[in-house]
Amino acid sequence: MTTTVSLHLSDPAIDTNIVQLLLTAFPIGFLAGCLSARFMVVRLGHERAFLAVALLAAFGACGYMLTEAASVWFCLRLMNGFSIATLFVVSESWINLYADEKNRGAYFSLYMLMTSLATLFAQLLVETAGAGSPHLFQIVLGVILLGLIYARFVGGPWPTLRLPLAVTVDAGNAHSGHRYGIWRLVALAPVAVVCVFQAGMTNMNVYTMTPIYAERVHLDAAVAVTLVTAFSLGGMLAQAPVGWLSDRMDRRVLLLVQGLAGAGLCAAIAWPGTYPQLLLYGLFFAYGAIALTIYPVGIAYANSQLDSHHMVSASGSLLLLYSIGNIMTPGLAAQLMELFAPQALFLLLGSGAFLVAAAACFNLLRRPIGTTKPCLVSGGSE
Repeated sequence: MTTTVSLHLSDPAIDTNIVQLLLTAFPIGFLAGCLSARFMVVRLGHERAFLAVALLAAFGACGYMLTEAASVWFCLRLMNGFSIATLFVVSESWINLYADEKNRGAYFSLYMLMTSLATLFAQLLVETAGAGSPHLFQIVLGVILLGLIYARFVGGPWPTLRLPLAVTVDAGNAHSGHRYGIWRLVALAPVAVVCVFQAGMTNMNVYTMTPIYAERVHLDAAVAVTLVTAFSLGGMLAQAPVGWLSDRMDRRVLLLVQGLAGAGLCAAIAWPGTYPQLLLYGLFFAYGAIALTIYPVGIAYANSQLDSHHMVSASGSLLLLYSIGNIMTPGLAAQLMELFAPQALFLLLGSGAFLVAAAACFNLLRRPIGTTKPCLVSGGSE
């Protein structure tokens, strides 16, 4: 969907200000989805929330085929962002309701592997159909409907919340729908909060700023594409072994190692001088294997510290933090590259990885694993 919309907006006849406005609609909708997904799941349950939002996404895909009016497309982009964020929250909380300490890391690594494969497969669909094909939005609609049919009629049983779905309000407190916000997550598992923000920052900057970095260090466009591909492949191939490993050791120790390794690889990429292309591909591959596996390990650790009825709310808060990292940091990266050097991009990314290591060290020193999970809410305890 994103690639197809971008291809349509690349028409020189479209005003640049309109293009920027339409592109900002998606992150706005994504933030709205992060904030409202918890209420939808609490009131409707996973199944009805998933199906309702999938139908909304399908309706949005139809809208693109009916008109090219900028005002309508702005609303459709809002719907896209809202739908994707809500589907992510439902999926991640769904995984957590099935997972336990022995397999949570493996489940999340499989989840990340499938999202990576979906991204690559989507680009293949666009390339096969052709950038100018009139059927791209029809392909999007078909994929959404296939996923909806599978989820409704083929997939396994839907999860149920451990508490009643109806939000009961007593003395001003919505107990079953109580929000597990970012600050409570910071107090409980600061390393998970840093991991999620770092993942949002890394994913957006590597995919959007690497072509600019490559151009400024005098690498051609083909090399830039290969660097991004190497980064993606490294993350895909590392998901399964890292997930397996995270279920068999203290995830805080694993995050400490990942943070230090990620910072070291960023420093190597940013080191002054010219690398052979093959070595540069290897560095990006290794960095992808580290950077793209921090998120599932961090999420798995955060949810291992939560009671089941907090997982939907916590997933929404963490995804909100991820989207903030997505939105806020590309501008900062561009400014640093302009003020200092193109390599400043990887110094910024390396500092994020180092913060992951520092937060993991803090978590290790602060509380031994196995400590009782806090589940206090305002007005009493659960």
